Amino acid sequence: MSRKIKILIVDDSVLVRKTLADVFATDDELEVIGEAIDPYMAVKELRKMAPDVITLDIEMPKMDGITFLKKLMSQHPIPVVVISTLTQKGTREALTALELGAVEVLAKPKINTKEELIEKKESLIRIVKSAAKANLTKLSLANNTFQEQARFREIKRNYEKNPSNDLVAIGASTGGTTALKMILKGLTRLCPAVVVVQHMPEMFTKQFADRLDGECEIHVKEAQDGDRLYMGQALIAPGNKHMMLKGRAPNFYVQVVDGPRVNHHKPSIDVLFKSIARYAGEKAVGVLLTGMGKDGANGLLEMKKHGSYNIAQNESTSVVFGMPKEAIRLGASHEVLPIEKIGNAMLKRRQSTR
Repeated sequence: MSRKIKILIVDDSVLVRKTLADVFATDDELEVIGEAIDPYMAVKELRKMAPDVITLDIEMPKMDGITFLKKLMSQHPIPVVVISTLTQKGTREALTALELGAVEVLAKPKINTKEELIEKKESLIRIVKSAAKANLTKLSLANNTFQEQARFREIKRNYEKNPSNDLVAIGASTGGTTALKMILKGLTRLCPAVVVVQHMPEMFTKQFADRLDGECEIHVKEAQDGDRLYMGQALIAPGNKHMMLKGRAPNFYVQVVDGPRVNHHKPSIDVLFKSIARYAGEKAVGVLLTGMGKDGANGLLEMKKHGSYNIAQNESTSVVFGMPKEAIRLGASHEVLPIEKIGNAMLKRRQSTR
C-alpha cells in the first residue's frame, strides 16, 4: 500500500476543521495528522510533525493566513491549499496567497454548514492530492511595481479595438496563475487575441483578471457573454461558467454559458478548445499549461486535427505535470517547451502564418 498523504488543517472554525477532517477521512490515500486554530498553533504542530499538505484559512485571529504563508514559504516550504471566503477581500487575499506560493485556492461556503462543505468533497480531495504532487520550486512571487501600472494605464488609454483575425487559446490549472502571468506580461497590444481557461472558483476569476490587467500591457478582463475578440486583449473564462468561441474571423466572439462540469471542471479547457477547433482551426495556437488531470488534452488534440499549432508546457517547469503530460501522450502538441519560451513561440507561430 502506498504512503498516505499527511494533512495539517489550519482554520479557526471548529465546524470547518471537523468537516474537512471528515471529508479527508473518506479517502484511503489521505490522513489528517493535526489541526490548528491559528498560525501560532500551526507552528507548534509543524515542530512535531511533517505534513505533506496544509489547508489554510486566510482570516484568523492572532496572525492572518497571508503573514503565516510568507513565513512558511521563506523558512519551510510545504504545499498549501487556501480555503477562502467568497468576498472581495477574501478573493483578493487568496490571489496574493497564490503569488506567495500557495498551490491552489478553494472557495469556502458563505455559511459554514457541514452540508455545504460536504458538497465540495470531490473537489477538496482532488485538490489536496494535486497539491501533494506540486513542484514548489516552480511557484514564485512575480514582481509588480507602481511605475509599471502607471505606464500600462497610459498605453491602454490610447488603445484601439482592432478585431483579431487569429487567436491564442490557453488552458491552465494548478500552478497556472504564475505561468499565465509570465506569458501575458510578455505580450504587447499588437498581439493576437487571447482566450484563457484557468481552473479557479467563481469570483476569483474577476479578481485575477483585474490584477493581471494592472500588470500587463494588454487588456485582461473576465469574459462576458458576447465579448468580441480584439488584438491586444485577453479574456479569462469566469469561474463556474463554460466559455466557448463562436463566429468566424475577424468576427470572433465568446459565449459564456452554464452547464454540467466537464472533466470535473467548470470552466473546462476541453469545452473551450473543442469550440476553437470548430470555429478557428488553423487560425489558432493552443497552449496547455501546468495542472493535474487531463482537462484540455482531448480538446488540444481536436484543435490539432483542425489545423491549429499546439504547445505543451514541459515537465521541469510545471508545478503539476498532469494535463500537458496527457496532451503529449495523445500526440496533441507540436512542441513541448519550458514556460519562459512559450510566449515567444506562440507569437512567432501566429506571425509566420499571417
